[in-house]
Amino acid sequence: MVNADRETATPARISRRTVVALLGAGVASGALLASQRAIAAPAAASGLDDPAKKEIAMELVSSAENSSLDWKAQYKYIEDIGDGRGYTAGIIGFCSGTGDMLDLVQLYADRKPGNVLAKYLPALRKVNGTDSHSGLDPNYPKDWRKAAQDTVFQQCQNDERDRVYFNPAVAQGKADGLRTLGQFCYYDAIVMHGDGDDPTSFRNIRGRALRSAKPPAQGGDETTYLNAFLDARVWAMKQEEAHSDTSRVDTEQRVFLRKGNLDLHTPLDWKVYGDSYHIG
Repeated sequence: MVNADRETATPARISRRTVVALLGAGVASGALLASQRAIAAPAAASGLDDPAKKEIAMELVSSAENSSLDWKAQYKYIEDIGDGRGYTAGIIGFCSGTGDMLDLVQLYADRKPGNVLAKYLPALRKVNGTDSHSGLDPNYPKDWRKAAQDTVFQQCQNDERDRVYFNPAVAQGKADGLRTLGQFCYYDAIVMHGDGDDPTSFRNIRGRALRSAKPPAQGGDETTYLNAFLDARVWAMKQEEAHSDTSRVDTEQRVFLRKGNLDLHTPLDWKVYGDSYHIG
């Protein structure tokens, strides 16, 4: 996928949680007050980071990226799909030409020095920003598939997916007052487009939507805003031939939105590229 803007995204990911330390007699009174507030407040609807909803998100993305709901089978996936980003691989489509694959392999080397992919780090640095396979062929795909059998590498893929794509999308969705479907729309967009400064990046798709509708956090109607966001997303997809099939929006996300399923309750039925999928 397109590399996210790590420098600007990181503070938002880190600063979502605030820890308050209370000392002395204030501990008891503060705890009692917090308990009373918790009882009085209604339970918040779960977001996309709820484990069950996150599993749904992984399956939805996999249906579009890999034509399968079995996202865990994609750790070993690798091919050049001819989109100008070099090799695309793994559970989220890490790309040799966009930096996120380099970050992933570096993380793997940090956690497990001398692994089968570590020797490709110099080549990955050189091909970053291009579609070149220089220094990677002929054995990189074979070695990637070998690495994918290692649970350490699988966890590296999970962690980089969350750090670069999932967590920032969910955090921005919650900040905008969006429920689970809206958070997923953000996640799917950042997976495909990244969060850089180019016109078709996630932040600029969101900016385009904000010019025509307000999110709930700004007093807007959630459905109206999500329609505006999906309109902007379709526009961005059509700017690039490799992404011009918009069925992951038209026959997936808009289906859920038209049904008013803003919390992604199951069962879910949708189509991508004409293929039908179901989560019960």
